[in-house]
Amino acid sequence: MKSARTPKPIVYDTRVSNIPPAVLRELYLMMLRIQKVELKVAELYHEDEMHTPVHLCLGQEAIAAGVCANLEKDDYVFSNHRGHGHYIAKGGNIKAMVAELYNRATGCSQGRGGSMHLVDTSVGILGTSSIVAGGVPLATGAALASVLKKDGRVSVAFFGDAAVEEGVIFESINFAMLKKLPVVYICENNFYAVYTPLSKRQARDNIYRRFAGLAIPGYRVDGNNVIEVYRTAQQAIDKARQGGGPSFLECRTYRFRDHHDTGSGVEVGYRAQAEVDEWIARCPVTNFESFLVAQKLITTGEIEEMSSAIDQEVAEAVQFAQDSPLPDGSSVLANLFS
Repeated sequence: MKSARTPKPIVYDTRVSNIPPAVLRELYLMMLRIQKVELKVAELYHEDEMHTPVHLCLGQEAIAAGVCANLEKDDYVFSNHRGHGHYIAKGGNIKAMVAELYNRATGCSQGRGGSMHLVDTSVGILGTSSIVAGGVPLATGAALASVLKKDGRVSVAFFGDAAVEEGVIFESINFAMLKKLPVVYICENNFYAVYTPLSKRQARDNIYRRFAGLAIPGYRVDGNNVIEVYRTAQQAIDKARQGGGPSFLECRTYRFRDHHDTGSGVEVGYRAQAEVDEWIARCPVTNFESFLVAQKLITTGEIEEMSSAIDQEVAEAVQFAQDSPLPDGSSVLANLFS
């Protein structure tokens, strides 16, 4: 029996007239940017200059792009160990992110956090956490602060399917519902926790209904369909901003690479090549590109121009990182508190 549900073809709603063409193009551009950054990280990782574990989000680009397209610059995002896409989609500085992977002083966490601890407060990225479900209570607390300060901000927490096995998520959602906090919980269900499939960890495949007893609205969406993600996230974020309280989205997706490092997971035997191939055929980037071309919303020439510009952007980020200095050893205890 397969550990990940057999994927169905992506079906885009062709009634996209209520989404401006510029937004559709920006969704594609953001997914392409995330994909190209991750592919470059995978290409360079084995040169052993990035002394940090990396958890790539290849295959999950539509969730970050679709959700963050609905957020304002000052809204808050809290992410997890697989947070590159969320950081990029929220507008985080890519040069600073890549420099952080190289543990350089110019990194977004000054070379101290690595891949799993990215931050860019200038665009509302208050931090990513390597602790499973670690960002969930932080997003809930930030939403409470927004209510107290009446600043109109919405908080979003991104986490994986294993996070719903942690008690803190129940506590956080209960509190958020009690106080009607402006927070949206986004579960990126890629069906695996490290090597273990969801079917061997959870009694039922019903994450979006798991918190129904707390009366939080729950939605299950195709996490590889950026239009579906965008529209559902828009509904949840608008509701939160208008004082309607939190929502929960289960976005079903698949990571193309291993839990960490840059393999596929097939090498170590916890999933089959056929399963990986089925999901790669549902790549959110290539499928959406084909849809936009078919709908005459973008041309192949424009795609080539976008791709070339992003390649240049990524190359400059890598060069910036490699040219940047390592942190000064004398500052090793800076910003530490006990």
